[in-house]
Amino acid sequence: MNELRTIRARSGTNQEGTSAHNRRVLIEAIRVNGPLSRAALARATHLTKQTVSNLIESLEADGLVASEDVVRGGRGQPSTPYRLVPEGAFALGVQIDRELTRIVAVDFLGREVARAVADLPPGEPEEGSKVILHHIGNVRRDLADRVPMSTQRLTGLGIAMPGPYGLKPSGDDPWMMAKWQSFPLVETLAAGTGLETTLQNDATACATAERMNGVADGIDHAVCLYFGYGIGAGLILGGEIYTGSNRNAGEIGMVLFSRGGTVAPFEHRSSFASLLQHLGLGTATTDAYEEVERLTLADDPRIRQWLEGAGADFRQAVHMVETIFDPETVILNGSAPPALSRRLFEAMHPPLPSIAERPGRTIPRVQLGMIDPWAVALGAAADPIRRAFDPLFSAILKEAP
Repeated sequence: MNELRTIRARSGTNQEGTSAHNRRVLIEAIRVNGPLSRAALARATHLTKQTVSNLIESLEADGLVASEDVVRGGRGQPSTPYRLVPEGAFALGVQIDRELTRIVAVDFLGREVARAVADLPPGEPEEGSKVILHHIGNVRRDLADRVPMSTQRLTGLGIAMPGPYGLKPSGDDPWMMAKWQSFPLVETLAAGTGLETTLQNDATACATAERMNGVADGIDHAVCLYFGYGIGAGLILGGEIYTGSNRNAGEIGMVLFSRGGTVAPFEHRSSFASLLQHLGLGTATTDAYEEVERLTLADDPRIRQWLEGAGADFRQAVHMVETIFDPETVILNGSAPPALSRRLFEAMHPPLPSIAERPGRTIPRVQLGMIDPWAVALGAAADPIRRAFDPLFSAILKEAP
């Protein structure tokens, strides 16, 4: 362990009444940097050594951190690094899409422990929620069989589904899950599981997974362009996930783009759903997913034609979010077929000139992130852990006297 390396960490505060925030700061520092000694944590977070020692003892007692072997060598006293304990906490995540649901359990590090996938009844949330609760029960039992202590360490249940939320959708709009939008989903799953339950859109969930275990890990300002059945943007601003006043932040798929003299929402012509329509494959079934992957690898001319237009739209989207949010990087992630996503990433280059072109850049303007059908479910599961353990500004406010 090199204690002289640059450590990415937020500052704690030595004021009274902020111990919970400081615990979160230490947890994040260890998560982002790997095992760290008490001295290194004190230097990186600007907390006193005594404060760090007290907090580490508390985190050890709670089973969230554990010491590693003493490190000797170099000048100074031997040091003991501390790591996060994967079994310190667990959470469940549910992705709800138009035809199916994915349920996953993750540990404290956001790593998958158990999973299940099931088809949903077409457009019927009453029956669909019963299917989801059944499979949540299966995943919980699977998790308990693998890690018995998990039953006492579940932090919550995260749900992710397409937005936008709170609008009055048309009953026949294929881009919105109208019946699910008006169904009391959070209340139903919370009552059925006994867990604290939260809801976010799929792009935000994918950004949450990206921040915990992907390209955005340790980055304070990033925009994740989500490429899936629809299109969205997950916003990481100031090191926190930003969801907006109605959980609709990042609904970039609804932005009107112009191409060839016609104006249409971004996702109506550059999402995975638009490609399925272009190919005449209907909805996003498993067979259609595999067929798109096959056609992409075969360099089908219809795929090339679609990519030409979609690449231009995504270049415009990159320029837009760079201008508005001034991120350190823009990340393409999502749940579309990997081969197609890689081809789209290539088609997004070179990026259009923008304010992001500046001397001394050390991070690429555009990067390829998590491309995985399970990325949204993993992000949904990571959200309860983020809320419980990340150093959020709201956590400080709750502690104020």
